[in-house]
Amino acid sequence: MPGIPHIPESAPFTLEQRAWLNGFLAGLFSQAAPDSSAMPHLNGAPPKPTEPLLILFGSQTGSAEGLAKRVAKEAEQRGFDPCVLELNSYEQAGLTKADKALIISSTWGDGDPPDNAVNFWSWLNSDAAPRLENLQFAVLGLGDKNYADFCGASRKFDSRLEALGARRLVPRGECDVDYDSTAKQWVEGLWETLVTKPTQGAKLPDRAVVNGQVSSSNGALMESAKGYGKSNPFPARLLKNLPLNKPGSAKDVRHFEIGLEGSDLSYEAGDALGVMPVNCPALVSDVLAALRCDGEEAVSIGDKTFSLRQALTRHFDLRKPSQELLAAVASRAPASELAALIPSDRAADLKSWLWGREVVDILQLGGEPFPPAEFLKLLRKLAPRLYSISSSPKAHPAEVHLTVSAVRYETYGRKRNGVASTFLSDRVNGEERVGVFVQPSHGFKPPVNGDALIIMVGPGTGIAPFRAFLEERQAAGAKGKNWLFFGDQKRDTDFLYEEQLTGWRDDGHLTRLDLAFSRDQAQKIYVQDRMLEHAAELWAWLESGAHFYVCGDASRMAKDVDAALHNIIEKSGAKSSDDAKAYVARLKSEKRYQRDVY
Repeated sequence: MPGIPHIPESAPFTLEQRAWLNGFLAGLFSQAAPDSSAMPHLNGAPPKPTEPLLILFGSQTGSAEGLAKRVAKEAEQRGFDPCVLELNSYEQAGLTKADKALIISSTWGDGDPPDNAVNFWSWLNSDAAPRLENLQFAVLGLGDKNYADFCGASRKFDSRLEALGARRLVPRGECDVDYDSTAKQWVEGLWETLVTKPTQGAKLPDRAVVNGQVSSSNGALMESAKGYGKSNPFPARLLKNLPLNKPGSAKDVRHFEIGLEGSDLSYEAGDALGVMPVNCPALVSDVLAALRCDGEEAVSIGDKTFSLRQALTRHFDLRKPSQELLAAVASRAPASELAALIPSDRAADLKSWLWGREVVDILQLGGEPFPPAEFLKLLRKLAPRLYSISSSPKAHPAEVHLTVSAVRYETYGRKRNGVASTFLSDRVNGEERVGVFVQPSHGFKPPVNGDALIIMVGPGTGIAPFRAFLEERQAAGAKGKNWLFFGDQKRDTDFLYEEQLTGWRDDGHLTRLDLAFSRDQAQKIYVQDRMLEHAAELWAWLESGAHFYVCGDASRMAKDVDAALHNIIEKSGAKSSDDAKAYVARLKSEKRYQRDVY
């Protein structure tokens, strides 16, 4: 009997649709009359039964989702029957009836859950949440220690599950940016526990913070047939570096075109491109001076040897000081202002003091300089930067485009530069190559149905994925209406992709183009203000099935746009505040409200 067919991950279905279809096919084919000659287990030992294992993820950029899928593959090899779904699908997953569940989640904003876990947390944290005494669970958080509420969402999930009576399989795991090694440690401990099965009612500690900094492949990443991916980035050629702002602008936004020919890398509209940055030579020289080193000292990274200058240039983060470095410098310079801020009750003051300071500033506080090998252990690894792709592969075969704002500012008498943005804009030339990989986005895609209406809100560099969406829909011949809200500071200098966008408006590909240039008048006007001005029509589009997309700053713009959306639904839809919240939650569950925010 042939194997039961299944819907591949590349098929144009949501996770929920794919899970339902696979279940339908499994049920359909399990009813077929078995052919004993083709089923060896009928003539010999029966197959080993598999144990159900629910794996739920909360993922904004795809990392947690990719890790969840990797864990599922390991689970299958260990005799489990895994079911992988996003956290918002907790009801479909049957969480309340499950025996064992793993939760893998990133944190977004100020300790908030990712978009595809928001509804789950609202349910779990409500008074209506059921008791879960029959559930054994484990939580793994992905985060960034530079943020105050490190792994905040996973901590909330873990604590609330315990309060509802569920029992931990293993203590909660927490991973920093370079999470592969730490996640592997945690998962191996999980398999050991699942094999031994903890005693009923046994209480385990609520926390296990794992700190590792080894970079390897990410299960969420798209690897090419030639093996290019995060652990082996493709050395791409920068084809074009074009300024998008006109003279007189306060900004420096660039359009980059990067060649993918020979990589076998592929991407879709909505995906991101990972860029491996290289530190500024001047900054490296300043750090070496603070260490009283000439840069030729030999250091080891894994099983390879580099000069200290090479190591600092390509392998370590020289902008954000680690907690370990801060503590070490405070110990060596007890009279420094930093030392007084190290106690845990001064965390808010420390965060404020650190703003605008880099590793070199910390080293210059005094104390004996660190030996090179000891110093490197106190640094964070130089992590790739993810940028929303601003092109469609249908419109630009073998190329990928980015829209990047070059970060430049001055603090404490020093000029500061964004690592990746100024690497691309200032230092890549001639034969210099850029290491790149594709980061698929499973939760930020244009609708599969080309007839669907879409509303896009993307001020500044938030225009990037929507340029890709519009190119994709044009190349595919999609007939659905397109509405874009774009804004920036001044129309004369900051209208990014003006010719292309106005051309699409004039030929009808952009049904509506609403603009908000904040500094062209005395009272600042933003994209959310334009949304409110056209509330009735926006509501009509939503009621006609429109998909609503937002890209840009998470802390301010995205929150203001979300508030405006709720306001529009309340007033134009004549709904109560609670009904508007339920409407938005339904948009998210139907994948009609998607965000790419940072």
